[in-house]
Amino acid sequence: MSSKMIIRFQDCDPLNHLNNAKYFDYYFNAREDHVFQAYKLTSADFFKKFKAGWVAYNHNISYLRPALVGENVVIHSSIIFHNENTMVVELYMTDLENKILKNHLWTTMKYIDVKTGMSMTHHPEVMDLLERVTLEEVNFDQIDKNERMKQIKADLLKTSENK
Repeated sequence: MSSKMIIRFQDCDPLNHLNNAKYFDYYFNAREDHVFQAYKLTSADFFKKFKAGWVAYNHNISYLRPALVGENVVIHSSIIFHNENTMVVELYMTDLENKILKNHLWTTMKYIDVKTGMSMTHHPEVMDLLERVTLEEVNFDQIDKNERMKQIKADLLKTSENK
């Protein structure tokens, strides 16, 4: 999924670049919107229904090109890996024309019981959803982050050439 956003002045450093820490705010807000648009599900609904949720325990972020104050960008998000108790969400930011990869993030999350805070196995209904929505074209066990960024850049180039 993807959505357009504008880089806000208050989120930028003195060089008019989006502050490094603010990328996370933009990404997580976009991901929350994407999940609601696709599945009509909020985090609160999910926690209430399953008494479980995901907790991020690792972020691997690459700052490639600055996002500038007032710039319109596109944020893309998808699940690229899951197993019985873990998922990896990929988020990346491009320019408005989807030609330039500006930033790339892999966030790894554990599925936890909200009462105990302990890791648990995905509920069968959750596992079914993850099976349906995880990107098949990303072979997470066989690719490193740099190779994945090369793939994304090649896909962006191919898409812009076909326009």
